[in-house]
Amino acid sequence: MAVSNLPQNLDWLYRGISEIFPDRSDSDDPNENLALLLAKINRPLRVKLGIDPTGSEIHLGHSIPFRKLRAFQDAGHTAVVIIGDFTAQIGDPTGKSEVRRQLTLEQVRENAKDYLDQLRPVLDFATPGRLEIRYNSEWLSKLDLKQIQELLATMTVGQMLAKEGFAERFEQENPIYLHEFLYPLMQGYDSVMVDADIELGGTDQKFNIAVGRDLQRHFGKKPQFGILLPILLGTDGVQKMSKSLNNYVGLREDALSMYSKLEKTPDDLVKDYFELLTNLPLDRLPENPRDRQKLLALEIVSQFHGWEAAIAAQKTAEEIVMKKSTASAQSVPEYSLAGVKFPAKLFYLLGASGLCSSSSEGRKQIQGGAVRLDGDRVSDVDLTFDSPEQLNGKVLQVGKKKFIRLVK
Repeated sequence: MAVSNLPQNLDWLYRGISEIFPDRSDSDDPNENLALLLAKINRPLRVKLGIDPTGSEIHLGHSIPFRKLRAFQDAGHTAVVIIGDFTAQIGDPTGKSEVRRQLTLEQVRENAKDYLDQLRPVLDFATPGRLEIRYNSEWLSKLDLKQIQELLATMTVGQMLAKEGFAERFEQENPIYLHEFLYPLMQGYDSVMVDADIELGGTDQKFNIAVGRDLQRHFGKKPQFGILLPILLGTDGVQKMSKSLNNYVGLREDALSMYSKLEKTPDDLVKDYFELLTNLPLDRLPENPRDRQKLLALEIVSQFHGWEAAIAAQKTAEEIVMKKSTASAQSVPEYSLAGVKFPAKLFYLLGASGLCSSSSEGRKQIQGGAVRLDGDRVSDVDLTFDSPEQLNGKVLQVGKKKFIRLVK
């Protein structure tokens, strides 16, 4: 986001954001001008970020709003993390072509514990007053029918159908259930209950954050600012980072796995990754593209594992590349994929190719961290390939001495 005449001490605020709303930089009203509010406010702002822990693993894409939340903490403000233990039982319909599976309260709370554990390297959990963790069942579970009617009366069906995803589903005659209409209202009501001054979210959350502003007005409170952050593209450089697309870097992956993925970040994504996932000055990055990739991998791995582990991961990755080059120069046995029925799981290929005695042995080797594909350690035991083109020419390795080259 381009901002003219930005005070140096607010660089952290505007780094990597997509939009602030409202954003009237020429206004003398601090309710319309966030930079002015930050300059004049004599108390910590309450900066809200809500998460619905519908899964248990966080990747780098999920970490982006939490990094911005940490920037607010470091500037002296209070991070208010809302664990959507109630709303997750509904499921955010944003961008979904069908109704989301509803989770039990026990599932949500177990996932929430995993989420928070993975976020410890990102957020400041130690400084008093810098972090407030709230569960929205605290207030949403207590709403009676009269209060729910009041919430519903703040929006029309037409306004709700304008939400991303609802309109498409309506046109395609895919079911939209009435309980899904409650989701943005409940997320907005969270802002009322925690007196949020600012809410963070991805670019797909603008509707929900705007509902929070409307509800705060309705209940006689000052409306929050919204700060939207980009959706991170995955390591394939094509689609958004997602575990299901296998283009992700998980926060609890080991240092070597993280480094091996990140040092191969596509050139056109490297600057975005630096901007969104590090605090390094963007005007001081190495000119050589390969050096940039290595620095990016080192910097991100060090955030989660420490600098010594990052350096060790880099050294090991370089050794693997050297061994791979040596193996490539030698006569590496080839395994033809012509007889393989796709989609195919990697553990099946390990057994079928003879690298492992059976598919079940292949699963065990993946679980034990002994399997690499083109030098990258494989950690997903259910990794599946849709076509032989995805594997053609790649070297599959088990342990230090077993190699085969996959060919169509």
